[in-house]
Amino acid sequence: MIADSFIRDMGNRFRAGWTATTLLFVFASMSAFGTRRVSAAAEQPPGPDRFAIITQDYTSYEWWLTGWVDNKVACSIKVDHGGTPTSGEIYTVCSAALYDKWLATRPCDTAEENPAACQGYYLVFFKSEPAQRDVAVAQPPPVVWVALDGCVPFNSTSRCEALPILVLSGEEPMEGAHITSLAGRMDGIAFTCDPVCQVDLVPTDDDGLYLEFWANSSYGDSSVLFEARVRVVTSDDPADHSWYVDVLSTQWRGAPLAGCSQTWGAFPPVGGVPAWLSTPSRAADLATNIPYEYLAANLIKQGVADASPCTDGGLLDNGLVSPCGLETARSAVDDWQNRFDGLIFSAAQGTGIPAQVLKNIFSRESQFWPGLTIGHPEAGLGQMTNGGADTTLLWNRPFFEQFCPSVLEGAICRRGYAHLNSEQQETLRNALVSSVNASCPDCPLGIDLDRAEKSVSIFAETLLANCDQTGMVIDLNDGNDKDTPVTYEDFWRFSLVNYNAGPGCLGLAVDKTRNSGEPLDWEHVSSHLTPICQGAFDYVTDVSNASP
Repeated sequence: MIADSFIRDMGNRFRAGWTATTLLFVFASMSAFGTRRVSAAAEQPPGPDRFAIITQDYTSYEWWLTGWVDNKVACSIKVDHGGTPTSGEIYTVCSAALYDKWLATRPCDTAEENPAACQGYYLVFFKSEPAQRDVAVAQPPPVVWVALDGCVPFNSTSRCEALPILVLSGEEPMEGAHITSLAGRMDGIAFTCDPVCQVDLVPTDDDGLYLEFWANSSYGDSSVLFEARVRVVTSDDPADHSWYVDVLSTQWRGAPLAGCSQTWGAFPPVGGVPAWLSTPSRAADLATNIPYEYLAANLIKQGVADASPCTDGGLLDNGLVSPCGLETARSAVDDWQNRFDGLIFSAAQGTGIPAQVLKNIFSRESQFWPGLTIGHPEAGLGQMTNGGADTTLLWNRPFFEQFCPSVLEGAICRRGYAHLNSEQQETLRNALVSSVNASCPDCPLGIDLDRAEKSVSIFAETLLANCDQTGMVIDLNDGNDKDTPVTYEDFWRFSLVNYNAGPGCLGLAVDKTRNSGEPLDWEHVSSHLTPICQGAFDYVTDVSNASP
């Protein structure tokens, strides 16, 4: 999907009331396995610098730059690709003077009859043959992983009965080399330790502490510089004596983080995420029994629900479900609205998107009937539009790299979505919308269920893209500052605005809020939604209040 990205809003700072002496005392008390100790010393890491020389087979193509007058070879050019040598290759191999003469050569119509009458130089292919060359190939660098000891996963956070231990462990992928030490800085205080560090954590404020760390290798280089933010706090509930620990880092190897928290650099609420942003421990816990009227009408029309006991056949004259139809269709409605739960759960496990918010979006957008809305260019369970497809392809690079070759040639896809021409981008957008549109007049029920099921993971990837784009909208408006950071829940509300109404609506509201000197929270940002965007308020309310 990519280089390790810095976590937003991670400036070095001491916690309130702490001094440098206090921090040094904490480091002196940090114990590691056996007799391993943490000591205060750490220079900036040099970074990975490792290559292996390998022999590579290839085909060599030899071309001659030949003079028209004497038919002598003035320059031999060997290249490793089909087709004629490039201008740059000719310039590099044959000298600037010869390149200029070749470039000035005009086509010669009498070449076959009298070559000597032609001036300048021409290219002629001589031969191709198998060849070998030594090339330097970058080798995987060492890495450092972060975990907790003394905690259990709980609602997208970690719950601990006592202050836990932060464990840093190095990994060296290169055979014959090993990790010699780990090093880093915690809130600006440098430390080094043996290949495994165990750090006794202490309580922090809501911002947490900032940690940067790396591994040094016997190969003579180091890993890249990694980062983490660690928050250690207690619940506001006086009856709850547990510690809740959250770690934001690309190197985290514990329970899954709260969805998109790493993208935004935002800790979830203390004690875990609210129900609408949760993923249950099993798919069955996503089950609902909501009397969806639009779904009931479609199930009756397709014969899935039997409304024959109703005198009106279960439908009103306008095609909507009647009260009798809704009642007789309840069992079919309950079964259908839960038929995608396993796929939603799997998509959540694979992407980190909260399963409940994904199901709530499907509920609000389509009531789980994944066709094309008549009269609206919206398709599938999550009602994707061309604008939504554009966001997905632009802001979810790993998904783009997987999807694009199924539509366009691989060489074109390697340019990246932003560098494609407008026609290519439109082709991809249309293909993506089509891939989630399960309307199928010739299929049983008028629905392509296989396409509908495959679309669940696509909509999860779309939400990942909206998370990323929302984070950028906030950053561009300097919204996630240290004094009034955007909360995790509000980041999700803003992402729903982005998904439903687009980044233009979100960006304008955020900009107006910032210019008014108001905090970037849902109350103030939603009050600045323009009239055309105000439907997003009800959308966010419905999705965030939907019954789990």
